[in-house]
Amino acid sequence: MKGCYCLIIEVDEDKTIQIGKKLGKIQFKKGFYVYVGSAMNSLYARINRHLSNDKKLHWHMDYLSKHSKITDVIYNKSPKKIECDLSRHLSKKTEGIKDFGCSDCKCESHLYYFKNRNEAIESVLDAYESLSMLYEFYEK
Repeated sequence: MKGCYCLIIEVDEDKTIQIGKKLGKIQFKKGFYVYVGSAMNSLYARINRHLSNDKKLHWHMDYLSKHSKITDVIYNKSPKKIECDLSRHLSKKTEGIKDFGCSDCKCESHLYYFKNRNEAIESVLDAYESLSMLYEFYEK
């Protein structure tokens, strides 16, 4: 199954987190973040990997997830890769964390900050609807 996904992530307090070697230490504000990703081979396996606490640190998101909580996953099943389209839509709503999760594209970020969970979820749903894409919602 192919598709794209948005992880809703809660950071419970202001904190500095080491994100891989290249990005280094990043200051995260208390609030909610949306990470936009894609899985063009195995969507459910990728989402389950992100939800797992037992994984090797590989992607930027892996480093963040060790210090935060994924509260929701909103995803679509499609062979069409809309990851960057979703990211561009979210970038119009709020600030992104520069270079996070976008080393294989030309986006400035694939991680976006929101003050609260509802605002994060509504922004993701709006992004999917603006692209006329069906989505599914998983609340952890």
